[in-house]
Amino acid sequence: MDIQTMENWLWSAACAIRGPVDAPKFKDYILPLVFLKRLSDVFDDEIARLSAKFGSEKARKYLEDERQRGRVRLVRFYIPEEARWEAIRRQTVGLGQYLTDAVRAVARENPQLAGVIDMVDFNATAAGQRIVSDEHLKALIEVLSQHRLGLVDVEPDILGRAYEYLLRKFAEGQGQSAGEFYTPREVGLLMARLLEPEPGMSVYDPACGSGGLLIKCHLRLVEKYGQKDPSGHRQLPSTVAPLKVFGQEINPATFAIARMNAFIHDIEADIRPGDTMRQPAFRDGSGRLQTFDLITANPMWNQKFPQELYENDPFERFRYGVPPSSSADWGWLQHMLASLNERGRMAVVLDTGAVSRGSGNQGSNRERDIRKAFVEADLIEAVILLPENLFYNTTAPGVILVINRQKRHPGEILLINASQLFAKGRPKNYLTEEHIETIAEVYHRWEARQGLSAIITREEAARNDYNLSPSRYVSTNGKEETLPLEEALVRLEEAEEERAQAERALREVLRALFPSEAAREA
Repeated sequence: MDIQTMENWLWSAACAIRGPVDAPKFKDYILPLVFLKRLSDVFDDEIARLSAKFGSEKARKYLEDERQRGRVRLVRFYIPEEARWEAIRRQTVGLGQYLTDAVRAVARENPQLAGVIDMVDFNATAAGQRIVSDEHLKALIEVLSQHRLGLVDVEPDILGRAYEYLLRKFAEGQGQSAGEFYTPREVGLLMARLLEPEPGMSVYDPACGSGGLLIKCHLRLVEKYGQKDPSGHRQLPSTVAPLKVFGQEINPATFAIARMNAFIHDIEADIRPGDTMRQPAFRDGSGRLQTFDLITANPMWNQKFPQELYENDPFERFRYGVPPSSSADWGWLQHMLASLNERGRMAVVLDTGAVSRGSGNQGSNRERDIRKAFVEADLIEAVILLPENLFYNTTAPGVILVINRQKRHPGEILLINASQLFAKGRPKNYLTEEHIETIAEVYHRWEARQGLSAIITREEAARNDYNLSPSRYVSTNGKEETLPLEEALVRLEEAEEERAQAERALREVLRALFPSEAAREA
């Protein structure tokens, strides 16, 4: 199935439930059924393979014997008869309850899918009425029946592509729909090219969403080391160690999709639910943060956390400084740094202001001071400015910040101004394969190219008051940098926070100088 066919198919699926379900929620009903159909079609393919080898009766007997022993090895997963797609398609009455029972049966047979495939109640009601009627569900099933999703029919990335399409298509204009943050596919591919994962490495995303960035690292490894199987798809040979994949996601529905995404790619991923900043899930035996070889992430930009979270942190993550309440960008970076091992590297997407806010200010500024500490510790390897209008919750450009504990070029920072490397799209711009290749090539070759990249020293960064915005060092056609509205609002909040702190400090000084006046006011 090519991309255009898949998108037309998913559009038809969405139209089948249009009306009873709000557009941003389409994916919550469509994706579990796409996942179930993939599982069912693959199960049918594997049964056909076993029948060709042993005969159909012996194949069924061997499989049932394994099932009775509680450990199925002949197939990747066992789909009970009532949950197989043809049985679902034959159902004519009570479809909502039947589907709910079917996905629960799959979860019982395959414990690794519990809390993943069975998250949706297809029979749910609101104000005494079914949210999605049996009639709409029947129409949806008929649309999804138009294409097989077996081993030879589609790439394993079908679920990730489907998720990306549905979120892009129907969450557009919704901002951060249900707390999700969509990373454009090509940005994820670029980050994987920057990190270039090697066999057996551990990779972690502390705000993993649907698992897209982790999957991109897996796909890059398969691209480099995979071999084509009989169906023509690339797979890692048994001699190549897969990545060890870890992620945490705060949104339960998105967490379930991340687990589905990993499962459908045959990745043994440890994805856990929860709030990473308040309760990081991955710790060693002594309670300290677990560390990883690689980190890839796109946390919510300019997230707000109370100061107490940073000041009373039991994991000692914020050693380089306490971020302002107006933006957690450098809080997230410090959590990730604390989660990197001694040779670790990470690529993180952030708001552009993270690399420039506070520079040029008189006096102290929290974000600038943390940036300064990172530069002086020689942790920042590269900053890549992306084009405008790539991301679905903002038109503002982002930056990819590359951190490396063992820098290839100590004392230097590579700044890439890729703001002009994009193709116009509707409604969003996008990076082509050529753009991705150009940026990755400049990074890996460590090149200063006229109008695209510059290499600066730590001393030069200090002279510019630790402003690491690539547009400051690399001019593109003389265009001046404009301040996006979102960035202006963050800077205003930060200024208000600093003003309030200055007022509190002034009051303390006045109380000390004029204790009698302070007593009368009290």
